Amino acid sequence: MSHPAPEEEFAKRSLRRELLEVRSGLTAGDVQEMAALLAVRALDLPELAQARTVAAYVSVGSEPGTRALLDALHARGVHVLLPVLLADNDLDWGSYDGRDSLARVRHGGRMALLEPVGGRLGPEAVLDADAVLLPGLAVDGRGMRLGRGGGSYDRVLARLARASADPALVVLLYDREVVAHVPGEAHDRPVHAAVTPSAVHRFRRSLPQGSLP
Repeated sequence: MSHPAPEEEFAKRSLRRELLEVRSGLTAGDVQEMAALLAVRALDLPELAQARTVAAYVSVGSEPGTRALLDALHARGVHVLLPVLLADNDLDWGSYDGRDSLARVRHGGRMALLEPVGGRLGPEAVLDADAVLLPGLAVDGRGMRLGRGGGSYDRVLARLARASADPALVVLLYDREVVAHVPGEAHDRPVHAAVTPSAVHRFRRSLPQGSLP
């Protein structure tokens, strides 16, 4: 995987700082209210309505909340996969079986994460997902996602690409995080949709060169 040019990396860091500062100003009530709206909008997505297996994540801090969405998917009988952070920043996966199936885990000096307590399914388990819900800080009109910079989900997306797996890729954001431009690299994989509390934004899949639109 190539490294971004210095100017692209600087632009990413600047945009991350700006967006994280806005998130830090949200109250717990703000986060909870928008999480409920986000869950309703996401559950209406055909990609989730038809999914048997969804790879998701447990939101932390002021991230767009996912707990209500996880519970609703689980209640539907969907097999929900949740990530387990490995020492090399890659992700293993476990099954979500309700809120009692989560434990708080601290990885070094980072923020504690809620992770599934059951058996580990292996990093390749994500290949069985019909939809993958991705954390992020922003998305642009091309569907390019800005992550936090840890690289965990870049590995997940690369694993999906190597296996020619094609689940629906959906990023969950706040409304103002749909932006004009996200700095990217040639290998970056666009998402198919972004869900915010007030809207669903869809992005066209890339067409092979020479294909008609």
